[in-house]
Amino acid sequence: MPDALCIAIVGAESTGKTTLAQALATRLAADTGRRVAWVPEVLRTWCEHAGRTPLAHEQASILRAQHDSIAAARATHDIVVCDTTALMTAVYSRLIFGDRSLDERAAQLHRRQVSATLLTAIDLPWVSDGLQRDGPQVREPVDTALRELMQWQGIGYAVVGGQGEARVRQAMAAVAPLLLPAGSSDESTAATRADGLFTGLQSTGTNRRAWACECCLPDQERALRRSRAQ
Repeated sequence: MPDALCIAIVGAESTGKTTLAQALATRLAADTGRRVAWVPEVLRTWCEHAGRTPLAHEQASILRAQHDSIAAARATHDIVVCDTTALMTAVYSRLIFGDRSLDERAAQLHRRQVSATLLTAIDLPWVSDGLQRDGPQVREPVDTALRELMQWQGIGYAVVGGQGEARVRQAMAAVAPLLLPAGSSDESTAATRADGLFTGLQSTGTNRRAWACECCLPDQERALRRSRAQ
């Protein structure tokens, strides 16, 4: 049985990861006719059960549990959409506990299981959500740390932004090239590939990823870069 296509959605808090994961899984199932599953965030269930956020020594077990859930879904489905991966556990370990010991393991697990990584843009209003939300002020530090980790570990990603259906369309455009039959070369295939946000990525000599040119940047990504350059 061939490996399942695994699409990971990562990003700062209150950037619509769960909503997008569910909507993308539904759309992929309808459009492809394949067996599609979405894997929820283990941390959310953990916090609800424990009534608190995890301590430093509990982070590694959450990291493993997230990827055990992904592995189980991949064993019985054709496409799996993941509401976060071990990358988010590593980022929060770094920011909250000053612990970078999970970085390598998180990147290794992510690369082993994930076919495409979508980064949700910070362009949605912040919404309170119990124990898992620290406030809008933490979104940019989390986004920055996540980008740094992915770039350092050579993990390519596409930024997905927009409201509602527009966000789903951007996600579909990003993963469209991965849904095409191997060796496809007709005009419709070429058009689909051109629409995908992954066409805006290039591999550098250090095996990291970068946007190929400024014109390929989504609007919200261009604005974020301008604000961080000031």
